[in-house]
Formats: sequence, C-alpha cells, structure tokens
Amino acid sequence: MLGVEPKRRIYLSPPHMSGRELKYIHDAFETNWIAPLGPNVDAFENEVAKYVGANEAVAVSSGTAAIHLALSLLNVKKEDYVFCSSLTFVASANPILYQKAIPVFIDSEPESWNMSPVALEKALVDSAYQGKLPKAVIVVNLYGQSAKMDEIIKICQQYNVPIIEDAAESLGSTYKEKASGTFGDFGIFSFNGNKIITTSGGGMLVSNNREVLTKARFLATQSRDIAPYYQHSKIGYNYRLSNILAGVGRGQLEVLNERVLRRREVFRVYKQELGKLPGVIFMPELDNSYSNRWLTALKIDETIAGVTSQEVINFLDGENIEARHVWKPLHMQPLFKDTKYYKHNEQDISKSLFELGICLPSGSSLTEEEQERVILGIKDVMKIKV
Repeated sequence: MLGVEPKRRIYLSPPHMSGRELKYIHDAFETNWIAPLGPNVDAFENEVAKYVGANEAVAVSSGTAAIHLALSLLNVKKEDYVFCSSLTFVASANPILYQKAIPVFIDSEPESWNMSPVALEKALVDSAYQGKLPKAVIVVNLYGQSAKMDEIIKICQQYNVPIIEDAAESLGSTYKEKASGTFGDFGIFSFNGNKIITTSGGGMLVSNNREVLTKARFLATQSRDIAPYYQHSKIGYNYRLSNILAGVGRGQLEVLNERVLRRREVFRVYKQELGKLPGVIFMPELDNSYSNRWLTALKIDETIAGVTSQEVINFLDGENIEARHVWKPLHMQPLFKDTKYYKHNEQDISKSLFELGICLPSGSSLTEEEQERVILGIKDVMKIKV
C-alpha cells in the first residue's frame, strides 16, 4: 500500500561495532602496516590467548582455516578417520575432506545439544575393534553451549585420541569455570561477521603447545623456509590474518564481556516471554557451564504447539524478521550421504533437533522494541493472547 513504510529488517546476528576498532585501524594506516601481519596481529593473538587462558594463539583467516591447520598438525592424511559432531555447520567437517580423510559423524545428546559421549564411545569401541582409531575428534560447542567435556575427554584419553575443540560459536563461554576452546589439544574460534565478536572474517587457533603453534604459523604463511630467498619444502597455506582485521578484533575483544551479558539478557527475555507457551522448549545450559548464548535456540513441538518450526520461520519472515532452522546435521547433508553416523540411542537426537529447532534474532545490538516484535510475532502465529 502506498504511503506505508515497510518494517525494518531484524537480522539474526548482525555485526556490532563498538567504535574502539577505529583506533587500531588508524594505527595500522599511520604506521603503514597494511600488508598481512604486523603489531595488531601479534597483540590480538596475545590478548585472545590471555583472555581464554591458553599458552599461545595464532590468528588466521577463518575458523575453517584453524581447523584445517589443526588437522594438518595432527598429521591427518588420506584414508584416516576423523570423528566430528553432526549437528554443526559444514565448516567443522570440510577440512577433513581437504586432507582426503574420512569423516564419521557423532550424534548429539539432549542436555547440551552437543556431541553425545554415549555415541562417541560406541564409535570408538567399534573403531578400536576394527583396528583403525580416528586421528582426531572434532567436538563442537553449539550456539555458545559447551559440550560435556569431562566425559568426552575421559573417553578420548582412554583411546589416546586427540581433541580439536570447535569453539567457533562459544568465545566467552565457560565449562566448570574454564574457557571454552581450551579443553582439547587445539581450540578454534571464528570471527566471522555474525559471531559474538568479529574481524569481518577471521579465526584463531589456540593451544598450550607453543612448539606446535610455531609450526602452525609456518604452515599458515605458505611454509616459507628460513632462507635468503623464497624456498618451500612443504605444502603451505595462505591463512594468516591481516593487520587491519586484527585491529578490528582488538577493539571487539575489549567489549566481549559486554556482548556476552547482552546476549544472555536477550535469551532471558525470550525465555521469560515464550518459555511457558505450549510446545516451546529452549536450548538448555549445562550445570557448571556458562553459555555466551550466541544464538537463542529453541524447539517447537508441533504436536503440542499446533505449528511447525517452518511455519514460525515463514511467519516471521513475512514480518521482515530473520529466523532460521538450527544447523541441518551433517549426516543428513548430500555431501556426506554415505558417511558413517553413530546415534545417541534409538532416537536420532540431532535429526530431531533440526526438525523442531529454530534460532531467533540474538544480536547484541538488538533493541527492546525489536525483540518485542519477535516475541509478538511468535505469539501471533501460535494464536496466543497477548
């Protein structure tokens, strides 16, 4: 209709700049550190390592690059097996294929929505019997919630299998007062544009093993040998983060704790306003854990709520509000159609979460008025009196 202004789009998780980023970007320009690497990169690595309590960190071009480096450092090769959470973004598993290795997917469990220790143990028992243990287990901390790391670590130690902790979505989260991303042999973070802090595009590899991370830097800079000319003895990658983007990350890191508190408040309001609606079940938070609540995720049980998750998503889209399904499990993806998969029990938990689950707008810049629009939209589609 003419004269009716369209409602402003509400996005799922847009970037949220603090203004502090400009100082570091300006410094890079003033000192002409425009090329990759530089003081901002060194400082950003040190600041992230200190924040999470790791010995060292390597800034790279993406979280995917960090996983790829971790697999390379663990000497994952063609025909090796790598176990990986199924309920995650494809970037968690694509690096397995880069190495021409074979992924095996592990189901979720209901209390964290993350890797099931029960399913993981089944998979390791089978692989030990077959005489081919995996070279690594990639554990994903979904939407900011830590997996059951104590149980997973105990099982992996029993079989002497290294852990890569995919904490792409969980910077600022903790498990038993220890930072997410610091439980495995390697931890990885993502600073993609939609993450809790962003460098536009970027990632970080962390570890307590300084010697191994020295090798990571070598691989990430095209494996350039120490020589008076360009000499290369090994395959390398162009994976280092630029000095300018690292400056953005430094400014973002300064407000990370504020961003976590804000997203947790967004979650609290959603749960308060929607948690008692029939058929609505929010993603839980494990005891002794602290989620950054990167995205507010919930299940909508059609048999109780009277609407499907797809109908809710479609309705919100009609109101110019972005909502999404939770990740489609990797064992259901066409890319991995013939891949082995271990379920938590007789029920396929990750498939059920995908079918019922949705993510709501959760950005730290989300206003109270915008969140109210989302809440009213869900109540409307569910025909709940306001």
